[in-house]
Amino acid sequence: MNPYFVWEPFDGGAQWRPFAELLDPDVVAARVAASRQALASMFGLDLDALPERVVASVLFLGYASRLVSPPLARALEGTVPDVAPEDLWWREVPGGPLPVAVRAGGDRPASDMYQIVVLGLIEPLAEVFAGTFHLSPHVLWGNVASALGGAAGQLPQAWPMVEELLSEPLLEGRAVVSNGRLRRNNCCLYYRIPGGGTCGDCVLVAGKA
Repeated sequence: MNPYFVWEPFDGGAQWRPFAELLDPDVVAARVAASRQALASMFGLDLDALPERVVASVLFLGYASRLVSPPLARALEGTVPDVAPEDLWWREVPGGPLPVAVRAGGDRPASDMYQIVVLGLIEPLAEVFAGTFHLSPHVLWGNVASALGGAAGQLPQAWPMVEELLSEPLLEGRAVVSNGRLRRNNCCLYYRIPGGGTCGDCVLVAGKA
């Protein structure tokens, strides 16, 4: 698997920061500012060409991927980790997937993934991004659907579970699955970064607005 599917064991190291810090608007704003700077360097752009709201959406998509992928892989074995925000930590890196560490705990049935991961971990984070950067629920929860589709692309046997999750209230109507592919009914806004293009699951690829 790739790094998106790895939660490291929490070792108490000082480099790890509590996941709850990502529920602080000031911390999230600092992370978005760092991402804007990194994208500006990557594409050779001025910061003015990178709307803060767009970068926030892309960053949230990356965070959602880090939160859904390991539990989805575990769910294929019948369980998901019984975790809450206080059981997770993160650390800063210059680029790539956000490192996440977890404190060992119990397991819950795979059917609890929506409650534990979507409601327990992602919904509080989505509320911070929505309030800080004026991102709509359609964009944010479309990003979560996209994160689930990206994970299932690496775990084909997970598609039935992803389809079930997409029928849950916060995810319903955000995307559809057909023939082992997810198609969003919305866009993460990445196309608004000059040179960014569109993602493979984007509604814009199908010529929709």
